[in-house]
Amino acid sequence: MQSLHHFNKARASRPSSGRLYVDSAPIIAICHLSWDWVWQRPQQFLSRHAKSHPLLFVETHCTDSPESYFKIRTLEENRLINIVQMHLPASRWTDGAFIDMERRRLLQELLRTPFGVSFRKAILWINDPMAITAFAGHLGESMIVYDCMDELSQFHGAPPPLIEREEQLVRCADVIFCGGQKMRRKRLPLNPNTHFYGTGVDCQHFGAAMSEATLVHPDIADLQEPVLGYFGVIDERIDYELLAKLADADPDWSIAMVGPFAKIDPATLPQRPNLKWLGARSYVDLPSLTKGMDVCMMPFALNAATEYINPTKALEYMAAGRPVVSTALDEVKSNFRVAAHIAEDHDSFISFCRAEADNPSRARIRRGIRLAADNTWEKIVGKMNGHMQDVMDLKQPFTSKSVEVNQAVFNSTPDEIF
Repeated sequence: MQSLHHFNKARASRPSSGRLYVDSAPIIAICHLSWDWVWQRPQQFLSRHAKSHPLLFVETHCTDSPESYFKIRTLEENRLINIVQMHLPASRWTDGAFIDMERRRLLQELLRTPFGVSFRKAILWINDPMAITAFAGHLGESMIVYDCMDELSQFHGAPPPLIEREEQLVRCADVIFCGGQKMRRKRLPLNPNTHFYGTGVDCQHFGAAMSEATLVHPDIADLQEPVLGYFGVIDERIDYELLAKLADADPDWSIAMVGPFAKIDPATLPQRPNLKWLGARSYVDLPSLTKGMDVCMMPFALNAATEYINPTKALEYMAAGRPVVSTALDEVKSNFRVAAHIAEDHDSFISFCRAEADNPSRARIRRGIRLAADNTWEKIVGKMNGHMQDVMDLKQPFTSKSVEVNQAVFNSTPDEIF
């Protein structure tokens, strides 16, 4: 078996002329999230890749129409980003074979147009493991990247074939990026070219919360202080019993929950005079909302849906210069202990919130700001491009004078690769 040292020597021996560079290759991204929904890991990474890579971001939607169709638009703020929405009949939504066939047919139809010429030999970037059957090997892609942001099979309502398809994707991907250490360890035996790249942060955007020029958002400014706040999706991952206890612990606190509801009935949520469900707000508004939060919370339940999560909001809170209190998620304990208070139970969560609201830990806040600065999206994307370039180098033909390196490198043991 070949070691990474041999691999790097072989790459270095290539002539520089004629080398294909990954940072100019087009990307076709298949995602289970919509581009215009909550701004999360896929949009953060792909918007930065799209500073040099032409991007085709593919969404799938239900429609009342009996016929499938697609719509496409180009973003005004970045003409390299194109969003295609595939609309499939709701009446056929449970017919998996039909959905796979239609997704493939619509995208292939688009790629056969003059527009599609720009996406020949594209990098196929997959966030949605269910897409493996429809697209892998059918788009003339140059490589497959799997960005594993969540353990989706453990979420409520996950489709039954997801586990099998995700395993297929892990085995066939040229490179895998995982949002958590635990996710990486799970997939590493099936694909040794698997890397941990957790959450990143836009320090400039969230750092605006520390600027005197930024005004506190009216939705927060009108609340009684201190404000204990959260922003993000509100779904089965939230510990609602904890929120009720937190509200009851001190009626003078305001608890602000900002974000859209998903897969839950809002009527079942706990109601207290000082517990405010503010609904979805735009990404642009998050710094002004965060500025008005005396403590930023990650009140996640410890359940199957949160076993692997690495919350994007952790570094966003820190970049905003806010104290952070979290429940004891594995990835939070591994990655953010130096800056965040991590509560092992409800009582300690409430105690940490009380302490930080009364007397914020300046040392922890400073460590959080430094941690955020070391983990920007741009730095992570640069490292991702390096891994993708390695794949592209392996796939490019060598001259007769080059040392041959083939796919055997990906059959090496993890110790030889990393």
